[in-house]
Amino acid sequence: MYWLVGSLVIIAMMGVLAVADNVAMPIDMPLLNVVSATGLLWLLVIFAIILLSATQLNSPSVNTQSTNKTRSVSSPNDVKLSLFSKYFLFGLLAIALVVGSALQALVAHQQAETTKITDSIRVQALVRIEGISDSVYDASTDSGYRQVAVVTHLMPLVAELTPQDLANSTSDYSKEENNSLSKSYNDSSDKNLNNHIEYRVLLNAYPKNTSNDDSFSNLNDLQPGDELFMSLALVPLSTSKQAISNPSGFDGYRWLRGRHIDGVANILAVSALTVSKSNNDEALQQASTSDSYFKRFRTRIDIGRWQLRDHFYRDWPAQTTAEQQARAVTLSLLTGDRSLINRDTKDLYQLAGISHLLAISGTHVLFLAIVLGGAVVLLFNRLCPVVYRYMPRWQVRWWVMIGAAFIYALFTGFDVPAARTAWMLLAIGLVRLTLLPISTMRVLLALAVLMAWQDPYVLWQAGYWLSFIAVALLLKYEDTSYQRTTEALRSSYDEHRSKGNRVLYHALRAGRRMFKLQFWLFLTLLPITLLLFGKASLWGLIVNLFAIGLFGWVIVPLNLLAGLFYLLSPTIADSIWSLVSAIVGNLHELIGWLTSLPALTDAWLYTPVNMAILLMVLLSIVPWLLPRGLLSRWLALPPLTLLMMTVYANQQSMITMPTLYILPTGDPYISAALLQFPLHNQSVSNSKDRSSLAKDNTSWLFLADHRPTATRTMPSNLTADKLSVSLEQQLGSLSVDKLEGIIVQSSSTVLTDTLNASEQNMVVSAKNSELLPLAVAQLNQQLPVSQYWQAGRSERWSAFQQASKIAAQSKGKTNISAQGCEQGKTWQVASGDVSIQAMTGWSEIGDTSVWDCTIAIDSSVPIQVLRYNAADPLKSLSVNSQTKIADNQLDTDHKNLSLSRLVLDTDTHPRVWQMWSLLCSADSNNDSMRFKNITWLGHSASQMTTDVISRQSINDIITYDDKPLEASLSLNIINNGVDAEAMSP
Repeated sequence: MYWLVGSLVIIAMMGVLAVADNVAMPIDMPLLNVVSATGLLWLLVIFAIILLSATQLNSPSVNTQSTNKTRSVSSPNDVKLSLFSKYFLFGLLAIALVVGSALQALVAHQQAETTKITDSIRVQALVRIEGISDSVYDASTDSGYRQVAVVTHLMPLVAELTPQDLANSTSDYSKEENNSLSKSYNDSSDKNLNNHIEYRVLLNAYPKNTSNDDSFSNLNDLQPGDELFMSLALVPLSTSKQAISNPSGFDGYRWLRGRHIDGVANILAVSALTVSKSNNDEALQQASTSDSYFKRFRTRIDIGRWQLRDHFYRDWPAQTTAEQQARAVTLSLLTGDRSLINRDTKDLYQLAGISHLLAISGTHVLFLAIVLGGAVVLLFNRLCPVVYRYMPRWQVRWWVMIGAAFIYALFTGFDVPAARTAWMLLAIGLVRLTLLPISTMRVLLALAVLMAWQDPYVLWQAGYWLSFIAVALLLKYEDTSYQRTTEALRSSYDEHRSKGNRVLYHALRAGRRMFKLQFWLFLTLLPITLLLFGKASLWGLIVNLFAIGLFGWVIVPLNLLAGLFYLLSPTIADSIWSLVSAIVGNLHELIGWLTSLPALTDAWLYTPVNMAILLMVLLSIVPWLLPRGLLSRWLALPPLTLLMMTVYANQQSMITMPTLYILPTGDPYISAALLQFPLHNQSVSNSKDRSSLAKDNTSWLFLADHRPTATRTMPSNLTADKLSVSLEQQLGSLSVDKLEGIIVQSSSTVLTDTLNASEQNMVVSAKNSELLPLAVAQLNQQLPVSQYWQAGRSERWSAFQQASKIAAQSKGKTNISAQGCEQGKTWQVASGDVSIQAMTGWSEIGDTSVWDCTIAIDSSVPIQVLRYNAADPLKSLSVNSQTKIADNQLDTDHKNLSLSRLVLDTDTHPRVWQMWSLLCSADSNNDSMRFKNITWLGHSASQMTTDVISRQSINDIITYDDKPLEASLSLNIINNGVDAEAMSP
């Protein structure tokens, strides 16, 4: 009953959060206005204590002395009534807990809804820094600044403000705050309702190569508690780029909601003056008079974290990238601060399956608590043993461990793993102190429920599930294997008593036991990992065998020892940190070498996981979790078979019908689309490789940059590394292990030598021009690609590809030649079921404006267009056409045709379609009569005209960015008018 109620509580809260977040609910609800989250929390705790006490008192006790004495005789009716009343009481309490938990989740949701930002607006606001930043601002590496802050004193921004204007506002605010006799500022603030509005936002600032870059570089100097005025662009959380741009499958919206973020604030300008409270205790006290003591204490700890990061950040540019990342990982292992770790290092740890080691786990907290507890007990033993007269030795050690655990957990950000360890130390000590017969597993479940009651949005954090499930599995593994291992060791010890290899034998058994434990954890956490992150690294099974021991027994102890010495002698601490950084740097080189082996490059496992698959996994492992003999372990075979069939069916369902997936890239102007067309043992007509006879489907990747040349747009923050990594992950999740071809529909001036500098600058910058070809070169190193079509001229492709291989240190990989994507170029299968044809692209003309290549995909069956869901590819949704020409415009013969056409448009200049109208419009009119349906897919910034749409007889129009196409809107009005006139008498 204990586990049943706890599971129902968590399931009820998750269900309420999921439904409330997807269904529009009124904010003003009478019940929620009466209910207090804190009061409901204490009520739930009281109900839980009553239920636990009742179940504990109801447990049968055995008294061997009274069993032989006289026994009271009760009638059967009295026994049934007593049992009924007890179970009825237990049921009422359990229902109250489940309903109250659901209500607690609903209250938390409504509170978040009342404080969230609802509209996009530009404001001038007072910003108070909260905690340390998630990343640092560095224009040289394109690293942006992300910081949680509280904004108040909001005023609409009617004109652009300079840093000096904002500094004047900050100075006036500081004077008013320091003048305790003056109330004018507060009085004037009361007149403006916006000053009473307070939002908790995520500040963002990224390098844009503008004049603000110099002022933005000062953002790294902001400390927790600092206040200053900024010009901000507030964006609702649901429409922010951080929430909706998730090409890797990361659910940014839930991550931000889990951190209680009300919206996103993009920084426009920053004050040159800061009201700093970090070095002034009196100012910090005055600024925090309305805050609780805990908040002031937390601010002081965050200031200490910032100062330690600043210590590591000194002389940062003078170090190599490898040295920087070794120090960054060392800092992360000490304080949980990952702001200095770059994307490449994070990807390396993810590929190795040891990214969990970068987080502050229970091992860090527990190790420091044990060391400090033992040191204090040792001091008392030598200096003041009289203390033990009033308090047992274990209690002295316990209180020291609790204090050290909570302080260090706060110092590392009080994330779920660290908080769970600190609370478990307290709970287990209380259980021992009160002599309650409660197992450690029950304590763990109680902590999971309590943390969910205190903050329901913790259920949206991956660390919550991985932390508690991993500890539960460890405890269960220890409980089931301890007795058998002890007996086996005893028998083996007796058997090998006379032999001289006892140490070797026990070492081998310890290694075997560690491998079994790691294998157990890997398999049991695999479904949860796939559900939360969409992928899992197979390297983790091997790397964790030595990485966990290296981190837990060498790196973390030395790191914590250096942290303790830092309080006494920073010089000694720096020496120890240099040793730790050297060990970490060598580990990075070893992991990089292992993961680059050609035979072991395919280390990612992509399998869409949903709740049904998790249920089958749970049913499969239940017989192994229960005590031996309670259930036959052969009962795990049916759900395991069903699980394998379901996973296989999910993989096959993705390629059963022709599909074009619109893949997210993280840039609104960069598009990526994947065509998957199932074949029935067909061969490619123009392919020389006859091995294609055996393949079941063909896959093509289409890339394009839709930035118009005549319009000024924001520069792209997307890099080729980010694009290729996200594309590789998305292709893997769709079971694509090779590509028939990649088509880059946008021309690239860096690939040609036949244009002068002025003509190259007319198109795009070199950085944007080389983005897509460089991404193709990197993708070619990860999976086989048969063909590569490149719009425009590509004389320098061979040298460009070789340079990218040298930069990536990827020797031994095959090269791929670039073919021109010219008008009329065609690829098709022998049966004619699908063909790809270039509609535009004239690179023989010395004008880059007509080099873009629009592709037409002709198929015997319609191709469904889906918007790829990175979080769950199986739930990729169909896109809705924004404009559809009425079916009554098609004649009967046209409707009976079976061929369909999908046009992938790329045009950054109107001359592309002007050239097409002059050269190809007549042939296009004849071709359009062959198709039952023609669908156009492009960008809303397309240069497509109404005349071109009419000539191509396009039926449906879809845009990559889901915005209306101007030409389609005017065409729709004309059609409606024609239809109206035709229908009028």
